[in-house]
Amino acid sequence: MLLTLLKGKLHRARVTAVELEYEGSCAIDSDLLAAAGIHPYEQVHIYDVNNGDRFSTYAISAPAGSGIISVNGAAARRVALGDILIIAAYAQVAEEKVAGFQPQLVYVDERNRITRRSQQIDPAPA
Repeated sequence: MLLTLLKGKLHRARVTAVELEYEGSCAIDSDLLAAAGIHPYEQVHIYDVNNGDRFSTYAISAPAGSGIISVNGAAARRVALGDILIIAAYAQVAEEKVAGFQPQLVYVDERNRITRRSQQIDPAPA
């Protein structure tokens, strides 16, 4: 059996551009892609913290160190400039390998600069 697990996540990234007339996708600073283990053209799920909207598209690489998070094409209608996003990628993992699986979690500041990395989500406060 294959289970779908969180592979990589960019937590609280801010939208820096909204490009309705672009072909589609989400352009993400290539340093952030690498840190989260997300590949160009890989499907990503985007969760908008500001409006609660959730959608999927694919990642494309933006210049390293730029901090760019640009939501493009039809998906541009789902976000606003400055919105806070969670960008997640998932992987199919064989059940026998789940115990050793660790996601790449990347936390960023308001300028989309990495502040912390982890391989587990901290438990919610009681």
